Amino acid sequence: MMTQKEIVLDLKAIADGAGVEIPAELSLKWVEDARGRPALRVRPTKKAFFVEDEWIIVLTGVEFTDGVIEFDALGQSDPPQSNFLGVSFRFVDETTHDALYFRPFNFQADDAERKAHCIQYISHPQHHWFDLRKERTGQFEGPIVPAPAGDAWFHARVAIQRPRVSVFVNHAAEPSLVVDELSGRTGGGIGIWVGPGQGGYFANLKITPAG
Repeated sequence: MMTQKEIVLDLKAIADGAGVEIPAELSLKWVEDARGRPALRVRPTKKAFFVEDEWIIVLTGVEFTDGVIEFDALGQSDPPQSNFLGVSFRFVDETTHDALYFRPFNFQADDAERKAHCIQYISHPQHHWFDLRKERTGQFEGPIVPAPAGDAWFHARVAIQRPRVSVFVNHAAEPSLVVDELSGRTGGGIGIWVGPGQGGYFANLKITPAG
C-alpha cells in the first residue's frame, strides 16, 4: 500500500513488467533517447481503431485517494487520432475507472474545434468521451493555452482533491482544465492510460498523496 510520501516510479523496471499489470494489447520498451531523454515507450499492438479502445498499465499494490500525479509525455502532431496519453485513477477494473488524457495531435491544430479537444476527462462505465462531448459540450475537455508543440515533451500535473480535478500543463500557474469527478468512488488504483493509435512516451512519473 502507498504511504503518505512522494513515490517516483521506476519506468525502466516497468518496461520489464515489474510492479505492474500490462494489458496483452500493449507493447512496452525502455528507450534511452526519446527526443533527448530516457523514457518508457508504450504502443498498442492492436491495429484497428475503435472509439472505446483504451488500455491501462495498472500499478500493483498502489491505492490512491487524493493528491497529485505528475508526468512528462511525448506524442506526435500527425496524423490526427494517432496518440492518446494520460493517467487513470479511481481504478477498479478495465471497465470501471476514471482517466485524464491528452490528444497531442490536437495541440496546435489549425482547426479551432480540434484545439478545443486537447485534454479529456472520462469516468467509465457511465461517462465516455463521446457521451460527454455530446451531452455536456466543453465541460470535461478543453484546449491548452499556450498550446505545447505536438511533437515535443510536455509536463502534466493532475491535482486531485475530491471532487475537484485540476490539470496544469508545462508548469502553468493556472489550470488548463478543471472538472468535478463524475463517479462516487473515493479511492482505487492508478495507472498509465493509453488510447488507440501509435502510443507515445512517458517519463518522470511520480505520485504525491495528500498529506
